[in-house]
Amino acid sequence: MHAQVISFNCTVKNKAGQLISTTYNRGVLTVSEMYPSGVLSGLNKNLQNLKKGERRTISLLAEEAYGLYDPQKIILFPRKKLPNTVRTGELINIVSKSGVQRGYRVLELYPDLVRLDGNHPLAGQDLIFEIEAIDARDATRQEIDDSINTVAHQLLH
Repeated sequence: MHAQVISFNCTVKNKAGQLISTTYNRGVLTVSEMYPSGVLSGLNKNLQNLKKGERRTISLLAEEAYGLYDPQKIILFPRKKLPNTVRTGELINIVSKSGVQRGYRVLELYPDLVRLDGNHPLAGQDLIFEIEAIDARDATRQEIDDSINTVAHQLLH
């Protein structure tokens, strides 16, 4: 298993070439063999064996990026459990009974309920990632083990 810790500049565009965001990502662990699916699995896979100074353009279908848009992730939630100041379009976090925090976008406000969308804002979109590696090194065994423990803890709770 080859794992790296990389730092990179990233520009994200949609399929039409419109700029969505630019970020600097520091100390990202890449281990595609251990986590072959999930959010941004295609990006993780395409970041393998990145070299310092290297530039890559990575095109991902929606399924490999933030997933397809899922209408099942739209829920109705009691308005009284949210702050009175909540507004349409706002991003909020809700903690489930099991303690898992999940992000939602407020779609509509009703007298007693709020319609929320649990899809990532970029779900359903094919994306283009322009990557410039600032630093890249092999991950240590400890970093890999810590990552496995973190993911296992998140999945179990």
